[in-house]
Amino acid sequence: MPIPTLSIRIFKDRLAFRVMQAFTCFVVLLLFVIGAGLFLKSVPLLKEHSFFTMIYSETWKPAKGAFGFYPYIVGTVQVTLIAFIISFPLCLLAGIYLFEYASVTIRNMVVPLIELLAGIPSVVYGLWGVLTIVPFIAETLGPKFVDYTSGYSVLAGGIVLSVMIFPLLISLIGEVLRNVPSDLRDASLSVGATKWQTVKLVVVRKAMPGILAAAVLSISRALGETIAVLMVCGNMAIIPQSVFDSCYPLPALIANNYGEMLSVPLYDSALMLAAFILFIIIILFNAVSRLALNKLQKRFRL
Repeated sequence: MPIPTLSIRIFKDRLAFRVMQAFTCFVVLLLFVIGAGLFLKSVPLLKEHSFFTMIYSETWKPAKGAFGFYPYIVGTVQVTLIAFIISFPLCLLAGIYLFEYASVTIRNMVVPLIELLAGIPSVVYGLWGVLTIVPFIAETLGPKFVDYTSGYSVLAGGIVLSVMIFPLLISLIGEVLRNVPSDLRDASLSVGATKWQTVKLVVVRKAMPGILAAAVLSISRALGETIAVLMVCGNMAIIPQSVFDSCYPLPALIANNYGEMLSVPLYDSALMLAAFILFIIIILFNAVSRLALNKLQKRFRL
């Protein structure tokens, strides 16, 4: 006896629902699987040393069993912060111009060029930083502020990293601005507001939660960047006293040493713990940012 057509449709609908639900659960569980895998690989080191002791320790001497992650954490945060300080204002203004002021012709010409930056390999950015940014800091900018700098510094890493997140941040800001209803713009202009007043007081205010969410996503992207930062930061396990000092971010530590010094006892576990710490930093940053965004969304709601 053939299955009625209605029953087949209901079966297909339920099957599609279960399949999509399973894939969604898989994506969510993947986050926990990654975290659990890194933690389990870090257990041998955690059995020998206290987690919080290593977090606040400045001594990194693997041959003597000393694993202090504090300089690496500070370097990671400083480079990312500088990259954000440089990139966010530029990308916000560029996004406002492209999607609020520029003509369609200019936008169609410029946006694809900006998006091309996302396709450039990070090693190319690193080479560009070594050949241009590092000499500029060492020979021109640095001597005006400090007695000596090699150019391989926190500032060099921040500049290179800021350029790398330009396309992502501009694209996200553009999408947010495009989603602001045009009725709000028309209403503002109809009561006599100028174009800039409309953009500043209506469009940007309405889009502010989305803009901040784009900033959070770009910072998360910057926290995990490896090769380019490794090439221009100097890779010295010290706490930078200024932006002209060298640093050693966590991603660079992992990429630079994994596979080369694993014969040292607990060294592989230390690198996995470094990855786990970076994982925790990103998770906590996104969680706190999400809570802040939920509050800001109510504040900036028109």
